Amino acid sequence: MGVDGLRKSYGDKEAVRGVSLEIRTSEVFGLIGPNGAGKTTTLECLVGVRRPTAGLIRVLGFDPAGRSLELRRQLAVQPQEGTLFPQLRVRETIEMWASFYSQPMDVDQVLSEVGLAEQAGQKVKALSGGQRRRLLLAVSIVGRPKLLVLDEPAAGLDPQARELLWNVIRAHRRAGGSTLLTTHDMNEAAQLCDRVGVLVAGKVVASGTPAELVRDLGGLSTISFTTDAPASLAAVRMLPGVSGVRTESSRGRVLVQVSTKQGDAVLKHVASTPTLNAMDLSVAHGGLDEVFRNLVASASKDSGDDKAGGSDESS
Repeated sequence: MGVDGLRKSYGDKEAVRGVSLEIRTSEVFGLIGPNGAGKTTTLECLVGVRRPTAGLIRVLGFDPAGRSLELRRQLAVQPQEGTLFPQLRVRETIEMWASFYSQPMDVDQVLSEVGLAEQAGQKVKALSGGQRRRLLLAVSIVGRPKLLVLDEPAAGLDPQARELLWNVIRAHRRAGGSTLLTTHDMNEAAQLCDRVGVLVAGKVVASGTPAELVRDLGGLSTISFTTDAPASLAAVRMLPGVSGVRTESSRGRVLVQVSTKQGDAVLKHVASTPTLNAMDLSVAHGGLDEVFRNLVASASKDSGDDKAGGSDESS
C-alpha cells in the first residue's frame, strides 16, 4: 500500500500536508502523533471515506476513492466509534458480517480470539464499552482482510483486553495480513509495530522501526558497567557527547553510569580500554516516548519559526 504526497484541506485549514507512507505486506505499521495531527483524516482518505485534496493513494492496487467492491472485500476498518445493531446478539452480529464474504473465519474461532465466547448469546446493547470494541474488532477480522485499518483500537481497553487485541493483530500478521493502526500508546507502538510513522501537524516527521527511532532520535543513552580502576574514568568523562558520569561503590568495584548522546562510541571506548577492566556492560537508550516528545517539541518550534517568517502554511 502506498501513499505519496497526500494532502487534505477543509476550507483554508490544511489538516494533512504532504504525507507519504508505505505499508508492507505482513507488517504492523503504527501512525503516532498528538491530538489534531491528522491521523484520523489520513486513515479516512486511505479507506475512501474522504477524498484527498491532492496526492496519490493505492491500497492493494486500488484507488480507494473509487469505492471498488473488490477493495472492500480485502479491506476492513475499525473506527474509534462504530454503530452496531443493539438488538442482535454477539454471535448473530459476527455471523451476519461473515455472510458478506466467500471464505470467512470460523465464528467460534473469532469469538475465542477476541475474548467474547462467554458473551456470544448476549445482545449487543448489554455489552460494556470494552466488549463493544472487541466486537468491532471481531467483525473487522472475520472476513480475513488483507489490510486491517484500526483507529486507536486499544483506547479504553483494560490490560487483558489490550493483550487480546495485540494477539489478534499478531495472528493477522502471521496469516500474511497487514495492519495500519493509530495509537497514542508508545508502549503499544514499541511492542506491537514493525514500523511507525510520527505525524505532527499534518506531516510525517520521522519513520522507521521503533528501535531505529529510539537509537537515532532518543536523546541520551545510559552506558552501565563496573570497574576496579575508577581513576581511568577521567578519560571517559572527556569523551565527546558525555554529559555526566555517576559512580557508586559496590562490593569492591565501582558501578558506573555514563549519560551520553553517542552511546555506541562510548560503549566501544569502554569495552576496548584495558585499564578500565569494565565488566557487566549494558546500554539503555531513551524510549519511544522520549522520541515522540522530542519530535513534537521540535516540530512545534519549527512551526513557530515558519509563522514568524510569514509562512501561510497552517498547522
